[in-house]
Amino acid sequence: MKSEDVLQVVAWLERAEIPVWLDGGWGVDALLSQQTRSHSDLDLVVRLEDASQIEQTLAIYQFAIILNELPTRFVMKDANCRSVDFHTVQQDSSGQLIQVLQDGMPFHYPQDSLAGQGMIDGNVISCITPEAQILFHTGYKPQAKDIHDVRLLQQYFNLPLPEEYVGIVTDLE
Repeated sequence: MKSEDVLQVVAWLERAEIPVWLDGGWGVDALLSQQTRSHSDLDLVVRLEDASQIEQTLAIYQFAIILNELPTRFVMKDANCRSVDFHTVQQDSSGQLIQVLQDGMPFHYPQDSLAGQGMIDGNVISCITPEAQILFHTGYKPQAKDIHDVRLLQQYFNLPLPEEYVGIVTDLE
């Protein structure tokens, strides 16, 4: 997924008045204001209530759902192999953001986790915060791309290193 593809998909959704926040690899690179690695897809946090409007909006541009794991997430892809992984959240009665996981358990997003702001190709874009990015890179065996992302976030934003990354993340030098 190239930077111009990211900007195009975000623009299509924003024109449809659907708020989105970058997550995953592009979210990290947006926070750093530079592309640091290649990306196979685009991860976006969206409101669960917007899922059907997202599907309708992107269908205009030949995107189709290839994986439906709602209420947790869904993935859309087009004929050019551009893939968007939508992570769906909803607010509880107290205003807390929740993602219902596949086992039905609620995952509570940290307060203000959607308050991040980054830049792609000189365009300001909403994303999840660096702290949320670090948190969302935990709870599973990290791959090389995860180690890369966490290392950059930790160094650039001076954040504590998650326990599962201690000993595997080294200096960039």
